[in-house]
Amino acid sequence: MATHSYGALVRMNGSVQRQRLPISDKLTHLAMPFSKTLQKDFPVLQMSVICKRVAEASIKLLDALVDSIFEFVDEPLLPSQLNFAPVEEIGKLTPVAPSHGKIPNDFPEGVYIRNGPNPLFGGLKSTRSVFGRSSHCWIEGEGMLHALYFCKDSNGGWRISYNNKHVRTDTFKLEKDKGRPSFLPAIEGDSAAVVSAYLLNWLRFGVVNKYLSNTSIFEHAGKFYSSAENHIPQEFDIRTLETISNWDIDGAWEGPFTSHPKKAPGTGELVIMGIRPRKPFFELGIVSATTNGAQKLLHKVDLRLNRCCLCHEIGITERYNVIMDFPVTLDVNRLLTGGPLIKYEEQGYARIGIMPRYGDAESIRWFEVETGCAYHIINCYERDDEVVVLACRSRGSLIPGPDFGLNKFEWFSEEFRRGNNQTAEASLLSRVYEWRLNMVTRNVAERNLTGTHHYMDFPMVNEKFIGIRNKYAYAQVMDSYASSISGMAKYGGLAKLYFEEENGNEIKVEWHKFPEKTFCSGAAFVAKTGGVEEDDGWIVTFVHDENLNLSQAYIVDVKNFSSEPVAKINLPRRVPYGFHGAFMPICLQNF
Repeated sequence: MATHSYGALVRMNGSVQRQRLPISDKLTHLAMPFSKTLQKDFPVLQMSVICKRVAEASIKLLDALVDSIFEFVDEPLLPSQLNFAPVEEIGKLTPVAPSHGKIPNDFPEGVYIRNGPNPLFGGLKSTRSVFGRSSHCWIEGEGMLHALYFCKDSNGGWRISYNNKHVRTDTFKLEKDKGRPSFLPAIEGDSAAVVSAYLLNWLRFGVVNKYLSNTSIFEHAGKFYSSAENHIPQEFDIRTLETISNWDIDGAWEGPFTSHPKKAPGTGELVIMGIRPRKPFFELGIVSATTNGAQKLLHKVDLRLNRCCLCHEIGITERYNVIMDFPVTLDVNRLLTGGPLIKYEEQGYARIGIMPRYGDAESIRWFEVETGCAYHIINCYERDDEVVVLACRSRGSLIPGPDFGLNKFEWFSEEFRRGNNQTAEASLLSRVYEWRLNMVTRNVAERNLTGTHHYMDFPMVNEKFIGIRNKYAYAQVMDSYASSISGMAKYGGLAKLYFEEENGNEIKVEWHKFPEKTFCSGAAFVAKTGGVEEDDGWIVTFVHDENLNLSQAYIVDVKNFSSEPVAKINLPRRVPYGFHGAFMPICLQNF
């Protein structure tokens, strides 16, 4: 993963111009002795121009070397995988309307927006070379924002519009300018191929991998950001979806940034983190809540972990930060000795750390838990002497997938088939799980809350209850059979979780099932305007009907969860399956 933000391009005078990347500076420095010799004979020459040309020639030579050695190959898609394929930008705001039902009167004005991979140049790639083969992992692909705008007119009627647009990261613009695949895949593959990809990407572009910005969207202090783990976020204009700039918190944060920062209850401060495959492996920060001027980094600390764990999300309570240190690891030394960069270590340890909000590495209380994997936290809260952590947990990990060289489709399909078998547990699929961590006795109690045969992920809660005790949560429900056919995860319904209603050892779950061959992504909770109870609101999600090749947005009343959606909105463009969505309640009267 990339570990620094280098800024390949800047916007100047209304046009995009290329800056010299750091490697150009290094090559220029190497050329200086040669330039000093020239200066004796050609004092009128601008030595900086000569050095720049030497550096540019060196990069062109490297590009030619890559073109001669590496062959880019499209990763094929099966018929059952076609809605994972990228789409073109629609290019403008497009009016849409419900094809079924209507938008409730007390639905808030705002924007439902979802992020997800939308690879350039037709899809994910592999490369073949004398070093072997390397390929993109299924979580890669440049981020594209899909937005649905809900605006009330002067008569109280609804105007709804759709738009989509790529997040224009520095590396997106660089590769777009070249007009062809340029970054070598550097996540999985033969060790020599991955190492050579890292090196050649860095020598040519100053970074080892592309900045994806394809995972989530969040708001802080009235501004909106797109994020992925391997780089700092990009601020964007939520009305136009235009990328504005990288957000490095006024120069105080560089490099990786979590896809799921959390607003602290009471203060509104933003708790962030970043992981990287070199020391410091895990850093935590706190950003000021002010909306007046630039936000400030109030606290930054190295947690001094002894490995890089692929921690996707941080948890918070009213007083604590919650750290998930589970055994999906990134290890460059392992890669250099012939192993994979990312690996789930089946015999590795798993632990959860509870850290005071402004604490340091020494202040963390670690609780050893059963080995497993939990990428997505549902919520965390304090109850008497305990910190309760709710998450979607599996016994193994779907990331990164099979060992390189094995058939990916067969490997994923077999695991999804286990999920469709009611007599066997699918170890790589997640279900709702609870840890109760006693801060006094240091005891741990942990259990599945929904049994072992209901698989769900991408959880959400009413955001007013993040960090405090919640009664309800919601999640996307995996369709194991459809997933086994496609070899990729598909979600054929939604679940409403009742944490305070139990039947035996399991909590109550209510289901909302979609029509056959209809699957969702990016589901988000929308709080009702003037709502009183925690579950006053709706779930909004993009869905795709594979029978009709039709993408829609569904709005589901949480109080009548199993009923038909209160509204279905046909969309003018196919929306590929993606990652996380959010609803941003903002005034759109002048939109």
